[in-house]
Amino acid sequence: MDIKRVKDYIYWLYYQYLLITCSYVLEPWERSMFHTITVTVFAMVVYTAYVFVPIHVRLAFEFFSQIFGSQPESTVS
Repeated sequence: MDIKRVKDYIYWLYYQYLLITCSYVLEPWERSMFHTITVTVFAMVVYTAYVFVPIHVRLAFEFFSQIFGSQPESTVS
């Protein structure tokens, strides 16, 4: 793929983001604050999902395996 086309596509995606969030009407300092808050919230959501979702999936799997009669693995061989 041509570098210019990739660059134009990224600019187009960024423009779509500006239109969807209506941040194209903000002043530059307001847009900077908006982007900072948006990136911070997104990073916190990703971090929380990375840390807590696997724990909850494992606990749910253990809970439902006990309910449906699956025998727990013995620690003694």
